[in-house]
Amino acid sequence: MTLNVETNDFSALTASRRSTRAFTDREIPAEVLDAILADATTAPSWSNTRAFRVALATGERAQCLREHYGRLFDEEIAAHARKAEDPDVEIPVPDGDFPVRKRYPDEVRPAQIEVAKLLYGIHGIERADIEGRNRVNRRNVTAFDAPVMGFVFVHEDMLPWSAMDAGLMLQTLFLSAKSRGIDSCPVGILATWREPVEAEFEIPEGYRFITGFALGYADPEAPINSMQAPRPPIPLLEGK
Repeated sequence: MTLNVETNDFSALTASRRSTRAFTDREIPAEVLDAILADATTAPSWSNTRAFRVALATGERAQCLREHYGRLFDEEIAAHARKAEDPDVEIPVPDGDFPVRKRYPDEVRPAQIEVAKLLYGIHGIERADIEGRNRVNRRNVTAFDAPVMGFVFVHEDMLPWSAMDAGLMLQTLFLSAKSRGIDSCPVGILATWREPVEAEFEIPEGYRFITGFALGYADPEAPINSMQAPRPPIPLLEGK
């Protein structure tokens, strides 16, 4: 079946999707969420294996997760503060499946620094303001209070293909959500800790936690939602 879809319509949709970091408390209707998930099934997959799993939390479960993540974040920040006074204090070791806090390679680090300046600049936080930066980062671990918290797991024996498939699925899901007026944000920091998600969901053996995400309706009054990160062209390699 051939669909008559204008290219500009799709371009406008993709351009309109940006990472949202402040949501209202408006719930996403169940039938709308189901339709978004149905659209996400159209994403391509390596040998159609779809070797990923998705967990969605709403309502009380999402609130429990926000509290659990917030508690772990606060405990680690407090430990760092104590260590400044006592070098023998032990810092809690995150139990995530992947090293989320790796230093960015020098080649891509300028982009990371640029977006960090934009983010903290909107909040009026200087680089030396550790307390302010922690306050902003804590918003990440609560998925910005979005009504839907999502968690993505990939099969370890299918890496890197399972991670590729998960990324394709997520972008399809995000665009489907945007077409319905629902905003999104990938929240990689959630993968720092596996403990909170383990407490709420049965995760199959062999699946590793790779990222979280947020879905909901953007708060139009929040200054952070005016942030627009640069969108440089796709870097194409030259032939020899």
